[in-house]
Amino acid sequence: MRKDLLSKLTVSASVAVLAGMTVVSAVQAATELTVYTAVEAEDLKKYAKAFNKTNPDIKIKWVRDSTGVVTAKLLAEKKNPVADVVWGLAATSLMLLKEEGMTQGYAPKGVGSLDKKFVDSANPPHWTGMDAWIASVCYNTVEAGKKNLPVPTSWADLAKPVYKGSVVMPNPASSGTGFLDVSSWLQLFGEEGGWKFMDGLHKNIAWYTHSGSKPCKQAASGETPIGISFAFRGAKSKNKGAPLTIVVPSEGVGWDMEATAIMKGTKNLAAAQKLVDFTVTKDANVMYNKGYAVVAFPGVAKPVKNFPVGITEAMIDNDFEWAASNRGRILAEWKNRYDAKSEPKK
Repeated sequence: MRKDLLSKLTVSASVAVLAGMTVVSAVQAATELTVYTAVEAEDLKKYAKAFNKTNPDIKIKWVRDSTGVVTAKLLAEKKNPVADVVWGLAATSLMLLKEEGMTQGYAPKGVGSLDKKFVDSANPPHWTGMDAWIASVCYNTVEAGKKNLPVPTSWADLAKPVYKGSVVMPNPASSGTGFLDVSSWLQLFGEEGGWKFMDGLHKNIAWYTHSGSKPCKQAASGETPIGISFAFRGAKSKNKGAPLTIVVPSEGVGWDMEATAIMKGTKNLAAAQKLVDFTVTKDANVMYNKGYAVVAFPGVAKPVKNFPVGITEAMIDNDFEWAASNRGRILAEWKNRYDAKSEPKK
């Protein structure tokens, strides 16, 4: 009997050891992907959770900051890249990285289902779009009424003296929304006309933020009468009861895409490809639609209450390649002219 007990104990110990080895092996087999992103922080956990339902062996390590900061960080790390994947960065930034030879071409499974304007034209594509955000003006009817400020109907209106000290917009070096504003104005008005317009606008700027959504949030809370931001943020704030009018300027509005790319030289290419496969799925696009009215997968986007009627028709024929190629020059000029009014970075 004692012999049988010893035998059972030996078998149990062996099973425990094997089970322990299996757990250790599973942990060791897990792949960690370093993913740089400018996606809103509160959305990252739900994206990772959805991806891990089908890829439990891949752990995402997020590195999150605003578009300008992430772009600068990636460029600084060009010779010693840290990121495996960039998920949710402005397409203009990814085009610049592609131009610098920093991205890896890959055609994710299902990419043919996406709207073609959301896919890089290279074969294989170096980036795939997720969603689009579109510039607009958030006008607080209560605060503007106190100052007798008329509702602006154009970008040109915002440079008029009546709006002095009443406008807030994003810093283009920090914010993707700010950069799409500046690059679109240079395309709409031409180089000379664009800078002339911004000179006039600058006289009316109270401060520049380091977030694209913040000017509209501040307009919604009454901190400023007018915030240059993007339309979905305006609709979201208005749906919560903010006294906002969302203005689509008559000249047309700039826009950009959040997009995804694999970084060249990643040591976790197979895992990176699985993540990018997920980012183009219909399920992922349904999630994007929670935060953006326009997404890459046709037929997914649902109508958004208070989203401006006709805004998609007002989207300019944006020359993304030009914006990406001239990004450094544009930002240097902007900083030289206007950076003194930027909020301190936290």
